[in-house]
Order: sequence, then C-alpha cells, then structure tokens
Amino acid sequence: MVWTEIGTSRMAGRWWRPLAACLLALTGWAAAQAGDAAGEVCSPAHAVSIAPGVTRTVAAYPVPAVTMQRTDGQKVALADVLNDGRPVMLNFIYTSCGTVCPVTSQVFQQTRELLGSQREQLNMVSISIDPEQDTPRKLASYARRYAAAGQWTHLTGAAADAVTVQRAFAAWRGDKMNHQPVTFLRLAPGQPWVRLEGFAGPDQLVAEYRRLTGAAS
Repeated sequence: MVWTEIGTSRMAGRWWRPLAACLLALTGWAAAQAGDAAGEVCSPAHAVSIAPGVTRTVAAYPVPAVTMQRTDGQKVALADVLNDGRPVMLNFIYTSCGTVCPVTSQVFQQTRELLGSQREQLNMVSISIDPEQDTPRKLASYARRYAAAGQWTHLTGAAADAVTVQRAFAAWRGDKMNHQPVTFLRLAPGQPWVRLEGFAGPDQLVAEYRRLTGAAS
C-alpha cells in the first residue's frame, strides 16, 4: 500500500476531529457546570466523523416533562410535539443570533427542499434558548425568514424550561453566546437519538434521515 500525505491526513482526521469536538464540548459544559451525559455523548470511541468538522454519536436523551409555547401562542407538552408519530429532527436556536442559528435554520429549510414529497413525513422542531426575548410573535417572524411558518415547529417557553431541555440533550452551554451547532434525529419514541455535532449540511441531514427510516432517495 502506498501512503500519501493526503491519505495520512485523512486517516488522522478520523480520530482528531471527534476528539477535538469532544474537548470543545466538555470545556463548554465544565464552564456551564453542565456535564450531563458528557462521558456517554463525547466518548471518542463512539464519535464518528461524517464530514469535516461534523461528528455523529448515538445516545439516549429522555424528553423532559416541560410545557412549551408555539408561535401561535398555544401551550403544548414538549413530549407531545416530539412524539407525533413521525421521525423527528431537532435543533436549538434564538432569534437574535447572528452566527450559528441563521446557518442551521437555513440548513433545515434546504433539508425540507431536498426531501421533496417526503418532507411532511419528518417532524422538524426548533427550540429557542432565549425564551425571555423570543416571544411567540418574534419566533413566528423568525420562522417566516426561512419559509418555515407552518412548515416546521418553533417553540419557546419559560427560561427554566429552556435550560431543562438543553440539559436533557447535553446541549446546555451556560449562556446563549456559547451556543454551538448541534442537530438531533430520532426515528421513534423510545429509540436512541442521533447527535450531529457541528455544521451538518442539508445533504448530511437528508442522508441521516434516510438512514434512520430506510427511505429511498
């Protein structure tokens, strides 16, 4: 076998990218005093690099019993929103975010476009991590920017409940300014969650959805 510098670099990337992601995540959790499930989620033995800067792990995240609020003002149990009978894709956003959230929201929009006729078979949910500022009206306005009004669910709620949800998904960073890109997918209630850490693109999200469901392209 002939080894090249490029090949060696690619091989090295298989272990250092997941490790780097875990170290960054653990640093954030330690600062936030939120190391929930860090050992399970960020073990390099379980993290797989699926794209530059994007790692995939699988973990169990019990959905907390909290009540959230939709953009129409209706209060709903988070478990009911996530357990509507469809596979679910979840992320965390806030409306005044100028870095991570515009990218991840646009990726969700593009994911729906790529899914075509399959889009309605996927339950997409975005949860605000800044509920004190993100009123249902503000969240509705944000959703319209990404042609998401009525297309996927945006949720806000009490600040304490927002923290509870982030902790449950090992996504709490102590402050919205420390927010990191992460997307979660689950086939059905009781099934484990796939965690994609980093800026996963629409192609990766569609591929992961089809991997979970066995759907044809």
